[in-house]
Amino acid sequence: MTSTAHRPETARPDAAPVIDTAHSPHARLHPVALGRVQLTDTFLEPRRKINRDVTLPSQYRHLEDTGRLHNFRRIVDQTGEPFVGIYFNDSDVYKWLEAAAWTLAEAHDPALDGMVAEVARLIEGAQGENGYLNTYYTAEREDQRWSNLKDQHELYCAGHFIQAAVAHSRTTGSDQLLGVARRLADHIDAVFGPASQGKRELTDGHEEIEMALVELYRATHEARYLQLAEFLIDVRGYHKLGADDDSHVFNSAYYQDHLPIREMPKVVGHAVRMVYLTAGATDLYLETGETALLSAMQRLWTHMTTRQMYVSGGLGARYEGEAFGDDFELPNARAYTETCAAIGSMMWNARLLAATGEARYADLLEHTLYNAVLPGWSLDGETYFYQNPLSDEGQHRRKAWFGCACCPPNVARLMASLPGYVYSTGAKRGTERGIWVNLYAESEASIDVAGQSVNLSQRTRYPWDGQVELTVGTAANFTLHLRIPEWATGATLSVNGEAQPAPQPGSYAAIERDWQVDDQVSLTLPMAVRRVRSHPRVLENTGRVALLRGPLLYAFESVDNLDVALDDVRLPSESQPDTQELPDLLGGVVVLKMDGQHSPQLQGDLYGEELVGEDKEQGRVNLTAIPYYAWANREAGQLRVWLRE
Repeated sequence: MTSTAHRPETARPDAAPVIDTAHSPHARLHPVALGRVQLTDTFLEPRRKINRDVTLPSQYRHLEDTGRLHNFRRIVDQTGEPFVGIYFNDSDVYKWLEAAAWTLAEAHDPALDGMVAEVARLIEGAQGENGYLNTYYTAEREDQRWSNLKDQHELYCAGHFIQAAVAHSRTTGSDQLLGVARRLADHIDAVFGPASQGKRELTDGHEEIEMALVELYRATHEARYLQLAEFLIDVRGYHKLGADDDSHVFNSAYYQDHLPIREMPKVVGHAVRMVYLTAGATDLYLETGETALLSAMQRLWTHMTTRQMYVSGGLGARYEGEAFGDDFELPNARAYTETCAAIGSMMWNARLLAATGEARYADLLEHTLYNAVLPGWSLDGETYFYQNPLSDEGQHRRKAWFGCACCPPNVARLMASLPGYVYSTGAKRGTERGIWVNLYAESEASIDVAGQSVNLSQRTRYPWDGQVELTVGTAANFTLHLRIPEWATGATLSVNGEAQPAPQPGSYAAIERDWQVDDQVSLTLPMAVRRVRSHPRVLENTGRVALLRGPLLYAFESVDNLDVALDDVRLPSESQPDTQELPDLLGGVVVLKMDGQHSPQLQGDLYGEELVGEDKEQGRVNLTAIPYYAWANREAGQLRVWLRE
């Protein structure tokens, strides 16, 4: 189908919410649109510039070179050529499109505009008259549509397109792709629903459509889309997908089809699917206010963060099924910790933050960004990790693309939309009106609060330095809420040089006043190096420690520690790391320098009645740790996050 609706060349809305809770009746917070926030920092914004200038163009070339755009073009041009690649390859095009759309919210880019226009033309032209859109089942296999929901990802692909279409509409002002999305959603609504209405009571084996339909409802105010999202969440959990429950891996729990989500005691199965489901369910709560749903989300989050999450924030312990493992099953070298799962975790935490206003969700969102998402993307913006281990011998390296390429465009869309996570405003009721500072990054923002637009400047060298200075640029009465990370014991806060009550770590510090132009808020977050230890049931980490400083997890690479095997090193309990800023290393980092104890293992039997001892010739060695996100950007070698203590 084709349309004549296109964006005028001058249309550039100045505000584009990534998650639009402006009319969500049960949202505690509303994310500030990314068009209202300009990052000017020296850490995140340079990475976002690489995303714009390097990552998006290179990914577009991969979409061409691997046949993903060919799959659409063959339908539009009626070439008769076959589909190329994996059956869900359409979703990579859609994620790239969403990333490009968020990028265009910030600045006019003729080259990127041209790429987006071509992709939009192909997508629109590939849609069927009845609204169906999936190139794997178009021009061939049309009689097999919706025949294998467990495995073939049709609704998953549809969800990614709908999200891209909403982003495109919000950032360009065009209804071109939003119209395609509505026709697709209408088609899905005609097929899926209660059997009493003559519809199919099934859902997809890979969640994603749930988030998308709720956001489409927010964009169009069409209640049917919210009802359809609720149906697709509620129908899951009754073994309807037909999984083999005798299978060790691909059983009903793998697809989250073993129990209704409100009854699940823990996150299970394929990690990405699980967190996409919880994000969609939290979206549903924001619209319906169902307390049982929010209680279930908080129960699942608590179990995940206390039993199933890596110190990096990564999710998924098993290569088998890309899945969560048992409680405390967190191997380091075999950690799957898919980059997409980390991105899904950020999406879920952003929605939990909107639902509750609780700092713990912003804390985990930030921790996951720095330590589980950024490691999946090289510093030059051209290669990616699918898995993110915490221990390696030098074999695991990033790749330019994958046959299953879900992670690269997912990173791109997250980085493009990142300004939309920095600030929130309170729900428009009572004392909750205010500004919430969720992430610390040098920036300029214009935020609608208390009936007017408030300018707010943030100056900081975070995450390297814990000093944050905020300047209010508009006279107004509102409450400023500053996130105090859970690790920031001893944080201090002042307004115009006047000390404020000591803020509580793991909460938002609230300052209510009649703000005047140029009022200054100073926040100091201590950046002491922290040694963390695992729960004793995480057996692989027994007797080992990991190092964190501020929001960053640190790691040891052999390239910085050439004289020793990292498994032969101990960190003495009295060793206090020093910090050293190295602007020319890995794009500019703060490294940790410390003394270690070299304790090489003696040769001996693998097993015996006597334990194999350590060489008595123990010496001191100088050790260097770098931020974990920057590992594997130099020559290959050993990696360790956990060292013996």
